[in-house]
Amino acid sequence: MRDTPHQTDVLVVGGGLAGMIAAASFARSGFSTLMIDPQRPVTDGTQTGADFRSTAFLRPARALFERIGVWEALAPFATPLEGLRIVDTRAGALRGERQFEGRETADAPFGWNFLNWVMRRELSRVLPQIAGLSLRYGVGFRTIVTRSSQAVVTLDDGSRVVAKLVIAADGRESALRKAVGIDVKTTHYGQKSLAFTATHDRPHHNISTEIYREGGPFTMVPLADIDGSPASAIVWMNSGAVAQDLQNMAPVAFNARMSERAAHLYGDMRLASPRGLFPIITRTARDLAAERVALIAEAAHVLPPIGAQGLNTSLADVTLLLDLARAQPQNLGDSAMLADYARTRARDIGPRAQAIDVFNRVVRSEGALLQWVRLNGLKAVHDIPPLRRAIMQAGLGPARARK
Repeated sequence: MRDTPHQTDVLVVGGGLAGMIAAASFARSGFSTLMIDPQRPVTDGTQTGADFRSTAFLRPARALFERIGVWEALAPFATPLEGLRIVDTRAGALRGERQFEGRETADAPFGWNFLNWVMRRELSRVLPQIAGLSLRYGVGFRTIVTRSSQAVVTLDDGSRVVAKLVIAADGRESALRKAVGIDVKTTHYGQKSLAFTATHDRPHHNISTEIYREGGPFTMVPLADIDGSPASAIVWMNSGAVAQDLQNMAPVAFNARMSERAAHLYGDMRLASPRGLFPIITRTARDLAAERVALIAEAAHVLPPIGAQGLNTSLADVTLLLDLARAQPQNLGDSAMLADYARTRARDIGPRAQAIDVFNRVVRSEGALLQWVRLNGLKAVHDIPPLRRAIMQAGLGPARARK
Protein backbone atom coordinates (compact mmCIF):
# COMPACT_ATOMS: atom_id res chain seq x y z
CA MET A 1 0.00 0.00 0.00
CA ARG A 2 1.37 3.39 -0.98
CA ASP A 3 1.93 6.08 1.63
CA THR A 4 -0.73 8.77 1.95
CA PRO A 5 0.38 11.87 0.01
CA HIS A 6 1.25 15.08 1.85
CA GLN A 7 -1.51 17.61 1.15
CA THR A 8 -0.54 21.28 0.94
CA ASP A 9 -1.65 24.49 -0.73
CA VAL A 10 1.82 25.36 -2.02
CA LEU A 11 4.87 23.24 -2.75
CA VAL A 12 8.14 25.14 -3.21
CA VAL A 13 10.75 23.06 -5.03
CA GLY A 14 14.15 24.47 -4.13
CA GLY A 15 15.52 25.86 -0.87
CA GLY A 16 17.89 28.57 -2.05
CA LEU A 17 17.34 32.18 -1.04
CA ALA A 18 14.45 32.69 -3.47
CA GLY A 19 12.81 29.43 -2.43
CA MET A 20 13.16 30.22 1.27
CA ILE A 21 11.65 33.67 0.79
CA ALA A 22 8.81 32.30 -1.35
CA ALA A 23 8.03 29.63 1.26
CA ALA A 24 8.00 32.21 4.07
CA SER A 25 5.82 34.55 2.00
CA PHE A 26 3.08 32.04 1.28
CA ALA A 27 3.06 30.50 4.75
CA ARG A 28 2.88 33.91 6.43
CA SER A 29 -0.08 34.70 4.16
CA GLY A 30 -2.07 31.74 5.45
CA PHE A 31 -1.32 29.14 2.77
CA SER A 32 -0.11 25.76 3.96
CA THR A 33 3.34 25.44 2.41
CA LEU A 34 5.97 22.74 2.01
CA MET A 35 9.52 23.53 0.87
CA ILE A 36 11.85 20.75 -0.30
CA ASP A 37 15.54 20.72 -1.18
CA PRO A 38 18.09 17.90 -1.56
CA GLN A 39 20.64 19.85 0.51
CA ARG A 40 20.50 21.71 3.77
CA PRO A 41 21.63 25.34 3.42
CA VAL A 42 25.23 26.04 4.37
CA THR A 43 24.91 28.55 7.20
CA ASP A 44 28.49 28.79 8.44
CA GLY A 45 31.11 30.82 6.61
CA THR A 46 33.82 28.31 7.58
CA GLN A 47 32.04 25.35 5.98
CA THR A 48 32.74 23.97 2.53
CA GLY A 49 30.12 25.26 0.11
CA ALA A 50 29.47 28.54 1.91
CA ASP A 51 28.24 31.18 -0.54
CA PHE A 52 30.55 34.18 -0.19
CA ARG A 53 28.63 36.27 -2.68
CA SER A 54 26.47 39.08 -1.41
CA THR A 55 23.06 40.34 -2.46
CA ALA A 56 22.05 43.97 -2.45
CA PHE A 57 18.34 43.81 -1.69
CA LEU A 58 16.64 46.92 -3.05
CA ARG A 59 13.75 48.81 -1.43
CA PRO A 60 10.99 46.53 -2.81
CA ALA A 61 12.74 43.56 -1.22
CA ARG A 62 12.69 45.21 2.18
CA ALA A 63 8.98 45.97 1.71
CA LEU A 64 8.38 42.26 1.08
CA PHE A 65 10.52 41.24 4.08
CA GLU A 66 8.57 43.60 6.34
CA ARG A 67 5.26 42.35 4.95
CA ILE A 68 6.08 38.71 5.73
CA GLY A 69 7.65 39.48 9.12
CA VAL A 70 11.31 38.57 8.51
CA TRP A 71 12.95 41.99 8.28
CA GLU A 72 13.40 42.35 12.04
CA ALA A 73 15.54 39.19 12.07
CA LEU A 74 17.55 40.26 9.02
CA ALA A 75 18.12 43.94 9.77
CA PRO A 76 21.08 43.54 12.19
CA PHE A 77 23.11 41.98 9.38
CA ALA A 78 22.29 44.57 6.70
CA THR A 79 24.65 47.22 5.37
CA PRO A 80 22.71 50.18 3.91
CA LEU A 81 23.53 51.31 0.38
CA GLU A 82 23.20 55.08 0.41
CA GLY A 83 24.41 55.66 -3.13
CA LEU A 84 25.89 54.20 -6.30
CA ARG A 85 29.19 55.52 -7.64
CA ILE A 86 29.95 54.76 -11.30
CA VAL A 87 33.57 55.10 -12.37
CA ASP A 88 34.73 54.80 -15.98
CA THR A 89 38.35 53.79 -16.55
CA ARG A 90 40.55 52.67 -19.41
CA ALA A 91 43.77 50.74 -18.82
CA GLY A 92 43.63 51.83 -15.19
CA ALA A 93 43.26 55.56 -15.94
CA LEU A 94 40.23 57.36 -14.51
CA ARG A 95 38.14 58.93 -17.30
CA GLY A 96 35.03 60.05 -15.45
CA GLU A 97 32.70 59.29 -12.54
CA ARG A 98 29.21 60.09 -11.30
CA GLN A 99 27.35 59.28 -8.08
CA PHE A 100 23.64 58.47 -7.79
CA GLU A 101 22.08 59.21 -4.40
CA GLY A 102 19.45 56.83 -3.08
CA ARG A 103 17.60 59.52 -1.16
CA GLU A 104 16.89 61.47 -4.33
CA THR A 105 13.98 59.10 -5.03
CA ALA A 106 12.86 58.32 -1.46
CA ASP A 107 13.81 58.98 2.15
CA ALA A 108 15.70 55.69 2.31
CA PRO A 109 18.82 54.01 0.93
CA PHE A 110 18.71 52.25 -2.44
CA GLY A 111 18.96 48.96 -0.62
CA TRP A 112 20.73 46.84 1.97
CA ASN A 113 23.56 44.40 1.39
CA PHE A 114 23.82 40.93 2.94
CA LEU A 115 26.37 38.18 2.62
CA ASN A 116 24.47 35.26 1.10
CA TRP A 117 25.60 32.68 3.66
CA VAL A 118 24.53 35.01 6.49
CA MET A 119 21.14 35.51 4.83
CA ARG A 120 20.71 31.74 4.60
CA ARG A 121 21.63 31.36 8.26
CA GLU A 122 19.11 33.91 9.46
CA LEU A 123 16.30 32.62 7.23
CA SER A 124 17.07 29.09 8.43
CA ARG A 125 16.42 30.30 11.96
CA VAL A 126 13.17 32.06 11.04
CA LEU A 127 11.50 29.53 8.73
CA PRO A 128 10.93 26.73 11.30
CA GLN A 129 9.02 29.22 13.47
CA ILE A 130 6.45 30.10 10.78
CA ALA A 131 3.07 28.46 11.30
CA GLY A 132 1.86 26.46 8.33
CA LEU A 133 5.34 25.97 6.85
CA SER A 134 6.91 22.52 6.60
CA LEU A 135 10.52 21.96 5.53
CA ARG A 136 11.98 18.78 4.07
CA TYR A 137 15.70 18.66 3.40
CA GLY A 138 17.51 15.71 1.86
CA VAL A 139 14.76 15.05 -0.67
CA GLY A 140 14.26 16.41 -4.17
CA PHE A 141 11.85 16.50 -7.08
CA ARG A 142 11.39 13.45 -9.33
CA THR A 143 8.16 13.70 -11.37
CA ILE A 144 4.98 15.73 -11.65
CA VAL A 145 1.48 14.94 -12.89
CA THR A 146 -0.92 17.86 -13.17
CA ARG A 147 -4.68 18.11 -13.32
CA SER A 148 -6.97 21.10 -13.58
CA SER A 149 -7.43 21.19 -9.79
CA GLN A 150 -4.07 20.06 -8.41
CA ALA A 151 -0.60 18.70 -9.05
CA VAL A 152 0.79 15.42 -7.78
CA VAL A 153 4.56 15.55 -7.27
CA THR A 154 6.64 12.47 -6.58
CA LEU A 155 9.83 13.08 -4.65
CA ASP A 156 13.04 11.15 -5.08
CA ASP A 157 12.41 9.13 -1.92
CA GLY A 158 9.16 7.85 -3.44
CA SER A 159 6.84 9.98 -1.30
CA ARG A 160 4.16 12.14 -2.94
CA VAL A 161 2.88 15.67 -2.44
CA VAL A 162 -0.47 16.99 -3.64
CA ALA A 163 -0.52 20.79 -4.07
CA LYS A 164 -2.68 23.46 -5.66
CA LEU A 165 0.39 25.49 -6.68
CA VAL A 166 3.91 24.20 -7.31
CA ILE A 167 6.66 26.82 -7.41
CA ALA A 168 9.83 25.99 -9.34
CA ALA A 169 12.68 27.62 -7.40
CA ASP A 170 15.22 24.89 -8.18
CA GLY A 171 17.79 26.94 -10.05
CA ARG A 172 19.03 27.58 -13.56
CA GLU A 173 19.04 23.86 -14.45
CA SER A 174 15.56 23.42 -12.97
CA ALA A 175 14.42 19.81 -13.13
CA LEU A 176 10.83 20.93 -12.55
CA ARG A 177 10.94 23.36 -15.47
CA LYS A 178 12.24 20.61 -17.72
CA ALA A 179 9.60 18.18 -16.47
CA VAL A 180 6.75 20.49 -17.52
CA GLY A 181 8.33 21.04 -20.94
CA ILE A 182 9.34 24.71 -20.75
CA ASP A 183 12.35 25.54 -22.92
CA VAL A 184 14.87 28.34 -22.35
CA LYS A 185 16.82 30.82 -24.44
CA THR A 186 20.46 31.20 -23.37
CA THR A 187 23.09 33.77 -24.34
CA HIS A 188 26.74 33.00 -23.55
CA TYR A 189 29.29 35.82 -23.25
CA GLY A 190 32.52 33.92 -22.65
CA GLN A 191 32.73 35.73 -19.32
CA LYS A 192 33.02 34.58 -15.73
CA SER A 193 32.74 36.50 -12.49
CA LEU A 194 34.84 36.19 -9.40
CA ALA A 195 32.88 36.75 -6.20
CA PHE A 196 34.58 37.24 -2.84
CA THR A 197 35.02 39.57 0.11
CA ALA A 198 37.88 42.06 0.42
CA THR A 199 39.10 44.59 2.94
CA HIS A 200 40.56 47.95 1.94
CA ASP A 201 42.33 50.95 3.43
CA ARG A 202 39.70 53.62 2.81
CA PRO A 203 36.08 53.57 4.04
CA HIS A 204 33.25 53.01 1.57
CA HIS A 205 30.82 55.35 3.37
CA ASN A 206 28.01 52.92 2.43
CA ILE A 207 28.46 53.75 -1.25
CA SER A 208 28.42 50.93 -3.79
CA THR A 209 31.02 51.45 -6.51
CA GLU A 210 31.03 50.03 -10.06
CA ILE A 211 34.27 50.51 -11.98
CA TYR A 212 33.96 50.07 -15.74
CA ARG A 213 36.81 48.77 -17.86
CA GLU A 214 37.48 46.25 -20.60
CA GLY A 215 36.34 42.76 -19.61
CA GLY A 216 33.38 43.90 -17.55
CA PRO A 217 32.57 45.83 -14.38
CA PHE A 218 34.39 45.55 -11.08
CA THR A 219 31.72 46.06 -8.42
CA MET A 220 32.33 46.83 -4.74
CA VAL A 221 29.28 46.56 -2.49
CA PRO A 222 29.62 47.77 1.13
CA LEU A 223 29.80 45.34 4.03
CA ALA A 224 30.37 45.80 7.74
CA ASP A 225 34.00 46.16 8.82
CA ILE A 226 36.07 43.01 9.15
CA ASP A 227 38.55 43.04 12.06
CA GLY A 228 38.46 46.82 12.09
CA SER A 229 39.05 47.28 8.36
CA PRO A 230 36.50 48.56 5.83
CA ALA A 231 35.15 45.68 3.75
CA SER A 232 33.22 45.15 0.54
CA ALA A 233 31.73 42.27 -1.38
CA ILE A 234 33.38 42.14 -4.81
CA VAL A 235 32.02 40.93 -8.14
CA TRP A 236 34.78 41.05 -10.77
CA MET A 237 33.76 40.19 -14.33
CA ASN A 238 36.27 39.17 -16.99
CA SER A 239 36.73 36.92 -19.96
CA GLY A 240 36.67 33.30 -18.87
CA ALA A 241 40.41 32.76 -19.30
CA VAL A 242 41.37 35.90 -17.36
CA ALA A 243 38.92 35.07 -14.58
CA GLN A 244 40.34 31.55 -14.28
CA ASP A 245 43.88 32.94 -14.04
CA LEU A 246 42.76 35.32 -11.30
CA GLN A 247 41.07 32.47 -9.46
CA ASN A 248 44.34 30.54 -9.39
CA MET A 249 46.61 33.53 -8.59
CA ALA A 250 48.51 33.58 -5.31
CA PRO A 251 46.95 35.97 -2.76
CA VAL A 252 49.77 38.53 -2.73
CA ALA A 253 49.75 38.89 -6.53
CA PHE A 254 45.96 38.81 -6.55
CA ASN A 255 45.76 41.64 -4.02
CA ALA A 256 48.04 43.80 -6.15
CA ARG A 257 46.02 43.09 -9.30
CA MET A 258 42.76 43.76 -7.47
CA SER A 259 43.98 47.10 -6.10
CA GLU A 260 45.05 48.16 -9.58
CA ARG A 261 41.73 47.06 -11.11
CA ALA A 262 39.93 49.18 -8.50
CA ALA A 263 42.01 52.15 -9.70
CA HIS A 264 43.35 52.40 -6.11
CA LEU A 265 40.18 54.29 -5.21
CA TYR A 266 40.08 52.51 -1.85
CA GLY A 267 43.83 52.17 -1.34
CA ASP A 268 45.36 48.74 -0.98
CA MET A 269 42.88 45.87 -1.07
CA ARG A 270 43.22 42.44 0.54
CA LEU A 271 41.38 39.19 -0.10
CA ALA A 272 39.26 38.27 2.94
CA SER A 273 37.42 35.12 1.80
CA PRO A 274 37.70 32.27 -0.68
CA ARG A 275 37.08 33.17 -4.32
CA GLY A 276 34.05 31.77 -6.14
CA LEU A 277 33.98 31.53 -9.95
CA PHE A 278 30.67 31.76 -11.81
CA PRO A 279 29.82 31.69 -15.55
CA ILE A 280 28.03 34.75 -16.93
CA ILE A 281 24.95 34.07 -19.05
CA THR A 282 21.55 35.49 -19.82
CA ARG A 283 18.84 32.84 -19.75
CA THR A 284 15.09 33.34 -19.96
CA ALA A 285 12.37 30.72 -19.88
CA ARG A 286 10.10 30.80 -22.93
CA ASP A 287 7.12 30.63 -20.56
CA LEU A 288 6.83 31.33 -16.86
CA ALA A 289 4.02 28.93 -16.02
CA ALA A 290 2.50 25.58 -16.87
CA GLU A 291 -0.55 23.83 -15.48
CA ARG A 292 -0.37 24.32 -11.67
CA VAL A 293 3.30 25.36 -11.91
CA ALA A 294 4.93 28.82 -11.64
CA LEU A 295 8.60 29.46 -12.40
CA ILE A 296 10.51 31.96 -10.28
CA ALA A 297 14.10 33.11 -9.82
CA GLU A 298 16.81 31.30 -11.80
CA ALA A 299 14.36 28.63 -12.95
CA ALA A 300 12.74 31.52 -14.85
CA HIS A 301 15.61 33.91 -15.58
CA VAL A 302 19.37 34.21 -15.12
CA LEU A 303 20.91 37.66 -15.55
CA PRO A 304 24.51 38.90 -15.45
CA PRO A 305 25.44 40.28 -12.01
CA ILE A 306 24.96 43.93 -12.94
CA GLY A 307 22.93 46.52 -11.05
CA ALA A 308 21.67 44.10 -8.36
CA GLN A 309 19.05 42.82 -10.77
CA GLY A 310 19.32 39.06 -10.21
CA LEU A 311 17.70 38.19 -6.89
CA ASN A 312 15.70 41.42 -6.83
CA THR A 313 14.03 40.35 -10.08
CA SER A 314 13.36 37.01 -8.40
CA LEU A 315 11.65 38.72 -5.48
CA ALA A 316 9.48 40.65 -7.93
CA ASP A 317 8.35 37.19 -9.12
CA VAL A 318 7.48 36.19 -5.56
CA THR A 319 5.70 39.48 -4.83
CA LEU A 320 3.43 39.26 -7.87
CA LEU A 321 2.66 35.58 -7.35
CA LEU A 322 1.79 36.28 -3.71
CA ASP A 323 -0.39 39.27 -4.63
CA LEU A 324 -2.37 37.20 -7.12
CA ALA A 325 -2.80 34.38 -4.61
CA ARG A 326 -3.97 36.68 -1.85
CA ALA A 327 -6.37 38.52 -4.14
CA GLN A 328 -8.28 35.31 -4.94
CA PRO A 329 -7.12 32.55 -2.59
CA GLN A 330 -9.93 30.28 -3.76
CA ASN A 331 -8.29 30.26 -7.20
CA LEU A 332 -4.78 29.45 -6.01
CA GLY A 333 -2.76 27.95 -8.85
CA ASP A 334 -5.55 27.91 -11.43
CA SER A 335 -5.01 28.67 -15.11
CA ALA A 336 -6.24 32.28 -14.92
CA MET A 337 -3.95 33.14 -12.01
CA LEU A 338 -0.89 31.60 -13.65
CA ALA A 339 -1.63 33.18 -17.02
CA ASP A 340 -1.80 36.57 -15.30
CA TYR A 341 1.47 35.86 -13.52
CA ALA A 342 3.28 34.76 -16.67
CA ARG A 343 2.00 37.63 -18.79
CA THR A 344 2.78 40.34 -16.22
CA ARG A 345 6.26 39.12 -15.31
CA ALA A 346 7.24 38.58 -18.95
CA ARG A 347 6.60 42.28 -19.60
CA ASP A 348 9.28 43.11 -17.02
CA ILE A 349 11.76 40.24 -17.39
CA GLY A 350 12.12 40.41 -21.18
CA PRO A 351 13.03 44.11 -21.48
CA ARG A 352 15.15 43.94 -18.31
CA ALA A 353 17.17 41.02 -19.67
CA GLN A 354 17.66 42.81 -22.99
CA ALA A 355 18.78 46.02 -21.30
CA ILE A 356 21.32 44.20 -19.13
CA ASP A 357 22.57 42.26 -22.16
CA VAL A 358 23.23 45.48 -24.07
CA PHE A 359 24.76 47.14 -21.02
CA ASN A 360 27.12 44.22 -20.46
CA ARG A 361 28.29 44.31 -24.07
CA VAL A 362 28.97 48.04 -23.92
CA VAL A 363 30.74 47.97 -20.55
CA ARG A 364 33.07 45.10 -21.47
CA SER A 365 33.93 46.39 -24.93
CA GLU A 366 37.51 47.23 -25.86
CA GLY A 367 36.40 49.19 -28.91
CA ALA A 368 36.97 52.95 -28.88
CA LEU A 369 33.48 53.77 -30.15
CA LEU A 370 31.64 51.75 -27.49
CA GLN A 371 33.96 53.09 -24.82
CA TRP A 372 33.02 56.60 -25.93
CA VAL A 373 29.35 55.60 -25.73
CA ARG A 374 29.95 54.17 -22.26
CA LEU A 375 31.56 57.32 -20.90
CA ASN A 376 29.21 59.82 -22.48
CA GLY A 377 26.16 57.71 -21.76
CA LEU A 378 27.10 57.72 -18.08
CA LYS A 379 27.39 61.49 -18.09
CA ALA A 380 24.06 61.95 -19.88
CA VAL A 381 22.16 59.56 -17.62
CA HIS A 382 23.43 61.32 -14.51
CA ASP A 383 23.45 64.93 -15.66
CA ILE A 384 19.89 65.08 -17.01
CA PRO A 385 17.74 64.98 -13.82
CA PRO A 386 14.50 63.50 -15.28
CA LEU A 387 16.49 60.79 -17.06
CA ARG A 388 18.55 60.11 -13.94
CA ARG A 389 15.44 59.65 -11.77
CA ALA A 390 13.73 57.47 -14.40
CA ILE A 391 16.74 55.17 -14.63
CA MET A 392 17.00 54.96 -10.85
CA GLN A 393 13.31 54.05 -10.53
CA ALA A 394 13.58 51.45 -13.29
CA GLY A 395 16.53 49.86 -11.53
CA LEU A 396 14.43 49.34 -8.41
CA GLY A 397 12.07 47.07 -10.32
CA PRO A 398 8.52 47.15 -11.69
CA ALA A 399 6.13 49.66 -10.12
CA ARG A 400 3.95 46.96 -8.62
CA ALA A 401 6.91 45.47 -6.73
CA ARG A 402 7.87 48.90 -5.35
CA LYS A 403 4.53 49.47 -3.63
